[in-house]
Amino acid sequence: MIISHDLGTTGNKATLVSNDGTMVASVSVGYDADFGPGGRAQQNPHDWWEAMATANRLLLEKGGIANTEIDAVSFSGQMMGVVPVNGAGEPVRPAMIWADTRSGAQCDSLIERIGMERAYAITGHRLNPTYSLSKIMWLRDTEPEVFATIDSVLQAKDYLAYRLTGVRVTDPSDASSTNAYDQAAQGWSHELIEAAGLSASLFPEIVESTTVVGTVTAAAARETGLAVGTPVVIGGGDGPMAALGAGIIDASSGAYAYLGSSSWVSLSSDEPLHDPLMRSMTFNHVIPGRFVPTATMQAGGASLQWVTQLLSPNNDDRFAELLGAAASSTASEDGLFFLPHLLGERSPYWNPQARAAFVGMLMHHDRGNLTRAVLEGIAFNLNTGLRAFIDNGSTISSIDAIGGAAHSNLLLDIFADVWGVPVAARNLVDEANAIGAAVVAGVGVGIFDGFEAVHGFSSRTVVREPDRANHARYGGEYLTFMDAYRRLEPWFDGLGSGTAPQPA
Repeated sequence: MIISHDLGTTGNKATLVSNDGTMVASVSVGYDADFGPGGRAQQNPHDWWEAMATANRLLLEKGGIANTEIDAVSFSGQMMGVVPVNGAGEPVRPAMIWADTRSGAQCDSLIERIGMERAYAITGHRLNPTYSLSKIMWLRDTEPEVFATIDSVLQAKDYLAYRLTGVRVTDPSDASSTNAYDQAAQGWSHELIEAAGLSASLFPEIVESTTVVGTVTAAAARETGLAVGTPVVIGGGDGPMAALGAGIIDASSGAYAYLGSSSWVSLSSDEPLHDPLMRSMTFNHVIPGRFVPTATMQAGGASLQWVTQLLSPNNDDRFAELLGAAASSTASEDGLFFLPHLLGERSPYWNPQARAAFVGMLMHHDRGNLTRAVLEGIAFNLNTGLRAFIDNGSTISSIDAIGGAAHSNLLLDIFADVWGVPVAARNLVDEANAIGAAVVAGVGVGIFDGFEAVHGFSSRTVVREPDRANHARYGGEYLTFMDAYRRLEPWFDGLGSGTAPQPA
């Protein structure tokens, strides 16, 4: 038996998987996030630990098995964060998560020192405040007393592996999400770390995702319900792990879309994809020697969650109600657009100052129209990432959708119509990350012969074909959506700098 944990933004989805690839049980344990002014986005690492410990105990109870039957534990975790720990391994402050954008000034100074093009060539990513490197610089510059106590900086899943084993390491997939990783050298970039004015000693050793980094200690066993000596496999970042869970293991596997709080489109490749326009980025896969070119938007599923809560608060059926209203409504066809930049934006604009906006509203637009505009805005935004892949030689004939929002046939239909290819949902759309972590664990301890074992975990259950007339219409509306952002971008940037145009 394998226990895998998917450490997300809103909670931990954990699964119990048998050695033949059957999902025996799954649980979710939530925790809070602190979103505040100035781009603050933080979480308490102890909450992650408590959620993981609770999930372990619940899975053992739900599965009706003894802890000695667990052959391995592994992780998929949110990426691009900063978990600063002292010499004793204790967090010295809340973790800065992927959505935190307070380090804009530090990122700008790093760009001045090394150049955006040079950084993209080294890391496969733009320099951006959402990444770990500039966040560490921010801690140094704004919290010097706290920074002085930091011994090492971990990612979310690395912290949990450390709490279980006492070993501090990371893997290539998470390392490649820091803005401090050299993809050609397959190790930390001394050039970038030196340009940031940081010590390389802050960054942990990098081991392959399938590495058994240690075993569960007696102290960890008491808190988690796991047996002492259970092997712990380090796992990987949630983006590459989702790719594995969706069956995207090589260049022939197609593409997938992940529809969580942040959302992205991605595929697998044998080498990094460097887009001349730098619209996309490339992570290391959890599969050694492979990569996952990716285009990520900050608030994909989060935009849908936001609008349904805003329009129908205190209604447990609000999601179904508003999607039903959106199904019979129009938005972009009627000149109504939503720019889904509630948390700034990564792909394709890489602008932490970007703001969300409804554009083209009229008196007759109601809740259904607004919800439809949000769905279309998510599809339009992700379409730019797909265009980057295609422009650089990738062939995309179909897309698998995973993540919570993939339950909506309406959203899948909109995606298929905007993107012009079939979009499919799998029978385990919510568990793809945890499935990926289970496969990595199984490969790590020898239960599975290879990563191809993932194909036995899930199957396509829904395939939505594009409507060609809708696709043709959406092509023009996509261009209008893009134009709306370009026209508003100077205003967004002015808001962030305090120089927004003032009324006459």
